Amino acid sequence: MPQEAWSPKRERQYEHIKANEKRRGRSEGTAERIAAATVNRTRTAKGETKEPKSAVERAEAKSAAKRASRRAGRRGGRARATSR
Repeated sequence: MPQEAWSPKRERQYEHIKANEKRRGRSEGTAERIAAATVNRTRTAKGETKEPKSAVERAEAKSAAKRASRRAGRRGGRARATSR
């Protein structure tokens, strides 16, 4: 549990992301850093942080979270059909 401010849901999210990164061959430290950054970015986008963020900051965090999600989808997972 890196931060006490996280809800149980965010703790589960952190552990899940960390486990996936380790499975992909990342080191323990790198997996923890990626997982914490992802959870914090999600918390900011959802307005769950203690310090109120402006609408612009929340929008930037939300778009960053979407981009990261898309990149993660392209990296692994099932193969996609390439023919159209």
